[in-house]
Amino acid sequence: MRYGFWLPVFGGWLRNLDDEQMETSWEYTSRLVKRAEQIGYDLTLIAELNLNDIKGVDAPSLDAWSTAAALAAVTESIEIMVAVRPTFHNPALLAKQAANIDQISKGRLSLNVVSSWWRDESTKYGITFDEHEMRYARTSEWLDVVDGCWSQQGFTHQGPLYDIRENVLSPKPVAGRRFTGMPAAGATKGGRPTLYAGGESETAKNLIAAKCDAYLMHGDPPEVVGKKIADMRERREKLGLAPMTFGVAGYSIVRDSEAEADAEVARITNVNASARGYANYQQWVTGSKLEQKISLEDYSVSNRGLKAGFVGTPQRVKERMEEFAAVGVDLVLLQSSPQAEEMERFAAQVMVRP
Repeated sequence: MRYGFWLPVFGGWLRNLDDEQMETSWEYTSRLVKRAEQIGYDLTLIAELNLNDIKGVDAPSLDAWSTAAALAAVTESIEIMVAVRPTFHNPALLAKQAANIDQISKGRLSLNVVSSWWRDESTKYGITFDEHEMRYARTSEWLDVVDGCWSQQGFTHQGPLYDIRENVLSPKPVAGRRFTGMPAAGATKGGRPTLYAGGESETAKNLIAAKCDAYLMHGDPPEVVGKKIADMRERREKLGLAPMTFGVAGYSIVRDSEAEADAEVARITNVNASARGYANYQQWVTGSKLEQKISLEDYSVSNRGLKAGFVGTPQRVKERMEEFAAVGVDLVLLQSSPQAEEMERFAAQVMVRP
């Protein structure tokens, strides 16, 4: 199992708590990632939103891409997965930017390709908002352009959305991935940066199976995740493509007793539906085609994190990790609060290394 964590670019993960003791700053996040690298974490995921999805739109949030570039220069082994939304980025320019950051990191950059769902963010930043099916049509063509610019010199593409003529991109990304963890992420086409993506609609799953390297899932129990993995493996095999790797998000609460863990769950899901962090709840629900209904209690913790069940004593959480590994999960993407302290606890009490 590889262990990753979400970088707290929004100052936390809990929508009903204003202060989680996570400063929204370069100083805090850089210290966190460098320490995570020392204690055994394999990956950090940097979410990309120009507005704060967790604490409310008026709260600060860090820019994903400049943060990723800075982290590439001050770390040595950790995989830097940065989210990218095709709606917000010209694909040829993004391919150039990503290739440069990959060179800085010596082959540790990967992309989490996200089809935007938040209409208000698009409006506030002057970006045309695409409805669900159009978002995935854009993502599909966008991926073709990015991959073409990375793999070819003089790449040309003429499509409904993008017109690229004899692109020149140099230097290219580093050939081959160079980050820690076993099992390592699977081989990628031409050694390019790993392309991760998640989505629960048929459109999303078909696109990811065809054009990405890894599938990311929201928090759900192992039996639910196992069915999703089996489904994606079947789609992939029908296309005759190499096997994918699979990751799942989860919120971790590790305590000395089950009672202490349950008390913390009760505290963080004590929903105040008028809190700033809930203002975009309905836009998220309607903008994403999810396989299940999400309550406000579920939404109080980002990405359905509690449904993964990484809650309890160290032994119970270790057993849960083994259950996920048994159904095919290669990577867990953890959130916790306060992040620095809880990640230390998780590394010391739960991580199992050879």
